Amino acid sequence: MTGSLMHTPSLHTLPPPTPRALIADDQPDVLIALRLLLRNAGYQTEAVTSPAEVLEAITHGQFDLVLMDLNYARDTTSGQEGLDLISNIRRIDSSLPIVVLTAWGSVELAVEVMHRGGRDFVQKPWDNSRLLKSLNTQIELGRKKRQQRTIDAQSRMVSENLQQELEESKEIQAALMPKSLPSIDGFDIAIAWNPARGGGGDYFDVMKFSDRHTALCIADVAGKGMPAALLMSNVQAVLKSFASDVAAPGELCGRVNSVMCENTVTHRFITCFYALLDAQNKTLSYTNAGHCPPMLIRGGECLRLKEGGPVLGVFPREPYVDADLCLQSGDCLVLFTDGVTEARNASGKEFGEDRLQELLISGCKLSAADLRDRIMGAVNEYSDGEVYDDATLMVVRVD
Repeated sequence: MTGSLMHTPSLHTLPPPTPRALIADDQPDVLIALRLLLRNAGYQTEAVTSPAEVLEAITHGQFDLVLMDLNYARDTTSGQEGLDLISNIRRIDSSLPIVVLTAWGSVELAVEVMHRGGRDFVQKPWDNSRLLKSLNTQIELGRKKRQQRTIDAQSRMVSENLQQELEESKEIQAALMPKSLPSIDGFDIAIAWNPARGGGGDYFDVMKFSDRHTALCIADVAGKGMPAALLMSNVQAVLKSFASDVAAPGELCGRVNSVMCENTVTHRFITCFYALLDAQNKTLSYTNAGHCPPMLIRGGECLRLKEGGPVLGVFPREPYVDADLCLQSGDCLVLFTDGVTEARNASGKEFGEDRLQELLISGCKLSAADLRDRIMGAVNEYSDGEVYDDATLMVVRVD
């Protein structure tokens, strides 16, 4: 082909399909007249003479409209056969337009036709132009209704598939979390992990390298849902590959940060608190990469563990410093993500760090599990069970 380009019309410019009508009447001359009228108007038609044939035809064929009489051989005046037929058609196809054409008409009968699901009511003898106008209008409305029904069904299918994928993602992510917490002599640890959606951007871990050394970690990806969960699984894999009993927290976060700066898209970052616990000497070496500073409750006072560096995944050459802490009997260390403190009540007010601190001070003598349950119960009650962000809590008590 030369001298021109072939043009393929879009779906929006294609002509509408030829309308297909099912005509039902027990009078042969009426059927012939209607088929001629509709054929001249560009319709394809099929004719039947009984309610049973109508139901058989629409069960096995596709029609844009049913044009039907109310009275057949068994009943010539009441219209009950036709009314029952309308109800039966509606059970098979709730969106198929039905136009009633009958010689026996009354206001009451017309109202009942509409109540049963008929779209229009035309009396015999009919006016050709009025009848065609009614049929064209009902076919257009019916097609729009069917199109919307298809769109709604597709939307439901997409939503169901997405929900299933989210649930599967949550199961996969949960499988990556510790199945159980290691026993550490002299320490009591409890965890709460509550992702807001099918998957979450929070991560925690308790990695026991030996009887002496254990790593404590909590992290949070900016964002929620599937994207955050995918990035967090990457962070988890990188962090665990570098973690060991000889890797200083600052050094480890620096290495993780270098990798995540290459793997993280713009506007995404990770906050992380990583600590190496020496159970024998009861010391904690840690670094805080832009995370919510953990709270250490000691003697009714609250200390915040802030030292470290910036968030991960943004500044590739920033250093991370270590800080050391001597732990004492009775100390209570709490690591948390912002989903705990930023939980909101009905008026939009946040739970807040002050409220969390008060709970910790008043419950510092509880076991780690009891204190965890008290805090998460208070957060849940405050927000009336609404979860807007991933919430993770780690309670560490020194015996």
